Formats: sequence, structure tokens, C-alpha cells
Amino acid sequence: MTLPAPPTTLIPMTTGAAFPVRRVFCIGRNYAAHAREMGNTEAEDPFFFTAWAETVVADTDVIAYPQSTADYHHEVELVVALGLSGRDVPVETALDLVHGYGVGLDMTRRDLQTAAKNAGKPWDVAKNVEQSKPVGKLAPAAGFDPTAGAITLSLNGERRQTGDLSDMISSVAEVISYLSRFYRLEPGDLIFTGTPSGVGPVVPGDVLTASVAGLPDLTVTVGPPAA
Repeated sequence: MTLPAPPTTLIPMTTGAAFPVRRVFCIGRNYAAHAREMGNTEAEDPFFFTAWAETVVADTDVIAYPQSTADYHHEVELVVALGLSGRDVPVETALDLVHGYGVGLDMTRRDLQTAAKNAGKPWDVAKNVEQSKPVGKLAPAAGFDPTAGAITLSLNGERRQTGDLSDMISSVAEVISYLSRFYRLEPGDLIFTGTPSGVGPVVPGDVLTASVAGLPDLTVTVGPPAA
């Protein structure tokens, strides 16, 4: 019996094209205020974890509330989509690898993350979750400045997260350069670049609107748990 190949996750672009997702890298503790609200110190080097491409959902207005959690949190992030490959990439040329930018959410089973952290265990069950990484339409890299601009999230019309891309501890270029020391980055790779402070819980029925100045907004409703 021959099994069919798994489908490729595609993110629509403002140009009408689609971006095929290969891998997902997520940067943690990249905004000092968020690191402090989580009880952590600022990371000297970029701190990252990975996720399956299947966690990314696009062109949808509903995401499922996952099972096995009672504390599911929102985190708004600038998402970087790579269009070229590179290893040991200098900071000065790192942005040349970028194909586009978008707004994303890194949804987190916070109760499971806290339990894992306290036990010194990996966070996979908290972060690598189906439908936990919704991404809005990607805009071409040309013309967008990833070093400054408002990044916000509203929950049911009420502002919960407010920051600026200039608040990042490690810039997009520095993050790309750092990751390329450990992996050969490839076209299709996504990088979630961290979240400002103000993260908090959601429940089914909540409407999340995530924004980065100069990029298309992302609006999703939290649905019931998936079957």
C-alpha cells in the first residue's frame, strides 16, 4: 500500500502567490518585558525552539482550542519567511535571505509549558500544537523595514499586547545569522521572532486581532477543541 504524500502548508501572499512552509523556528525571550513577565532573564544569545510545519495555519478565520490545557495563551509575533538558503550567514547580508514578512500568533499551552519548565523538561507539548501558529498574508520583503514598527494584539476589541519591533533584543538579521550557525537555512523556512509583553489566556469564542505596522492584519476566532 502506497501512502499519499502529506499536504504542504501554503501561506497566501499579497502578490497572489503562495509560500510553501518547510520548517518553523521560534525565538523566545526576544522582548525584555515579556522575558520578565515570564519570570526569566533576557537571553544573551537568541533562544529558540522548533515546530512542525503542520502547526502553521493560513487563510483561515478559526483555530481550535487544543485539548489537555486550561490555560491557552496568545503571543503576537512578526513572522519572517525565507526564500534563499544559507549557512553561517553574516548579519550584514542576512536580510537578503528573506522572501516576505507576515503577522503570526504563537499560541501556547501555558500550564503545560510551566509544568515542563519546572521539571526541566522540553516544551514540545506546550508549543508544538496543531493550529497553534496561524499566519496572516505575507507581504514581499522589499519595502518593509523589520527593525521598527508597532506590533499589537487585541482580544475581543481590547488591546492586550503593545510593543515595537525596535524592542527586539536580537534583530531579524541577527536572528537569521544566529540560526544559520546551527542549520543550513532553506527556502520555505519560517521564523517567529518573539512577542512583546501582555500575553494572556483565551477561551473558545474569543476573537484575536494581531497587527504589525505595514503588514496585513491577522484576525482569528478561537473555536472549540478539535475532534
